[in-house]
Amino acid sequence: MEESERDEEEEEEIWSWGASTDGQLGTTRLEDEQLPELLLDLPSSFFSVEPISLLTCGGAHVLALTTDGKVVTWGRGTCGQLGHGDMVSIFKPKHVKSLESLVITHVSTGWSHFGFVSDTGCLFTCGDGSFGQLGHGDCNSHCSPLKVSYFDSKHVDQIACGMRHSLVLMKGDTVYGFGFGKRGQLGVSMDNIRSISLPQATIGLEGIEIISIDANGDHSAALSGVTGICTPGEEDLAVLQMFTVLGAFLHLCASSKLLLDGITCGGEVFILGGNHHGVIGDPQKRSLVKHLCEEESGGEDLMKVQGLDGSKVVQIAAGAEHSALVTENRVIKTWGWGEHGQLGLGSTYDQIIP
Repeated sequence: MEESERDEEEEEEIWSWGASTDGQLGTTRLEDEQLPELLLDLPSSFFSVEPISLLTCGGAHVLALTTDGKVVTWGRGTCGQLGHGDMVSIFKPKHVKSLESLVITHVSTGWSHFGFVSDTGCLFTCGDGSFGQLGHGDCNSHCSPLKVSYFDSKHVDQIACGMRHSLVLMKGDTVYGFGFGKRGQLGVSMDNIRSISLPQATIGLEGIEIISIDANGDHSAALSGVTGICTPGEEDLAVLQMFTVLGAFLHLCASSKLLLDGITCGGEVFILGGNHHGVIGDPQKRSLVKHLCEEESGGEDLMKVQGLDGSKVVQIAAGAEHSALVTENRVIKTWGWGEHGQLGLGSTYDQIIP
């Protein structure tokens, strides 16, 4: 392959759309975008780094992680969540200088806080700490990433940040929770806990190999290493315990407000939870029900997402009240709430099917 052909093939593009209340789209404009916008006006220094391995979005801020473990953030910074040492929003990507000497291997964005894991197993957090979600033993906010000393003698593997809580997966399968816990999202006690500011080990996951964790809104999930089951059914659902999701499925994602989980198996997508704005993807089941626990929602059963026309799905994601998927042909499909153009379809209408 010619060098020019290789460069062209490996060239990266960043597209954004939806709400831009705090510059989170990176367009330098505080205007919603109803169609995907190619980000051309980015600092040249941003493209001088290694390729991007991950883009993740918080409440109104964005983080990019490069393949060499460097971190870039932009958008809302009013709680210090961008990690730049101040509480100022910025409209263009900027490197987090305090992490430049480290190799970051895992990151997560909460509503107003960030979590970073280094290749040596150290955990750093910054942003809003009002509910103890930073894990430093207090409810203070921090505008620069601060090492979580509780894990000094431990090796952190993953961090998952929800709206006001955080989960940590250790090398060795133990899961810790901290932050807001009034809705049971921490998994650390059978009692009602408002919040905790120091990490506590979860209960109910003993003896289970956990390979991935997720947190969003006010709920959490853990993915186990069990394999061999493909079609969701009663036997699969019976192993749900605490906030654990059976690891037979290939991917899991969590939304914030609707207790919505998307699971893909064999290229099909199954979903559960409330169907506000049509996020379930079934026009026959559209309702204003928002909570899985309400009997009339029918959300206790996994439902197959309609309208995919046999397309094999390789990746899924869910926002507060909208969802997206990528097919094996690299086609992006979206559905759900579209008021701010977040579906990228050129309108502000809700979309009931992908």
